[in-house]
Amino acid sequence: MKAIICPKYGPPEVLKISTLAKPIPKKNEVLVKIMATTVNSADVRIRGLKVDGLMKLVMRLVLGFNKPRKPILGTVFSGIIEHIGTNVSDFKVGDNVFGMTGLMFGTNAEYIAISEKDNITLAPMNATHEESAAIVFGGQSAIYFLEKGGIAKKPNVKVLIYGTTGSVGAAAVQIAKSHNAHITAVCSTRGSKLMERLGITNVLFYDQGQFEEHRSKYDIVFDAVGKASKKQCKSLLKEDGVFKTVEGLEVASESKRQLEILRELFENGCYDATIDKVFPMDQVVAAHHYVDQGGKKGNVVLTIGTNDTNP
Repeated sequence: MKAIICPKYGPPEVLKISTLAKPIPKKNEVLVKIMATTVNSADVRIRGLKVDGLMKLVMRLVLGFNKPRKPILGTVFSGIIEHIGTNVSDFKVGDNVFGMTGLMFGTNAEYIAISEKDNITLAPMNATHEESAAIVFGGQSAIYFLEKGGIAKKPNVKVLIYGTTGSVGAAAVQIAKSHNAHITAVCSTRGSKLMERLGITNVLFYDQGQFEEHRSKYDIVFDAVGKASKKQCKSLLKEDGVFKTVEGLEVASESKRQLEILRELFENGCYDATIDKVFPMDQVVAAHHYVDQGGKKGNVVLTIGTNDTNP
């Protein structure tokens, strides 16, 4: 099989396409032919080891000190089950599935073997593989942080989300909408069309100074890009309000339940995959450069397989 290898930390050019043996699924695993994955902020951060201070040491200890311990990066996948282990009961050959591998990585390849009990489930029936892949990273992260912030604990929650044009932020406004929350989005003026598309009318443009001047109070303030002033964010909290950020030691925990929530929202027409750009596998270097430069509107998808049978 073809796989994108990251033999060392560095710029996008370190990524190379190699030919490796196709994985053989164990008794409790399924073999997924990957049709699409994504290139997100976490992918480029890992590839380039783009973190500061203590976090760089932590990442080296977790991921590999001088080079990635698992050279096939990528955590998101959408694809077709090609083979099932003898003990698998939840899936059958031909099922369209989507999910996330987390620190197991490995989705920048044509195939992956994954346990049926891991973070994998049936993909939305009305989604293309590109859309299914685009839903996962931002959607699962948004669900995790907003639930930790208490979005489901009471009605009419007031939520401010900073960085609403990225993968996590665009997902977060949609997850908040599904909870009937009162949403204030913060982005640059370049994100105005995406916010309009997602039905968000209360928008603060940080490049016009509107966020710094804002004084309303919120139940939840969520920094979906990790770039907002923590002091400013915390000043906008109600007395019992909660501040959450993707930048820090708290890492989102993914689950099948989150995938099922996203599938239901998409199938009911309540979730937009927000795909910004699609790159083929052999343009992975260009895809990483595009994400590295910042300013993407939603998700960047990398197509892997070619015989997509989804609508």
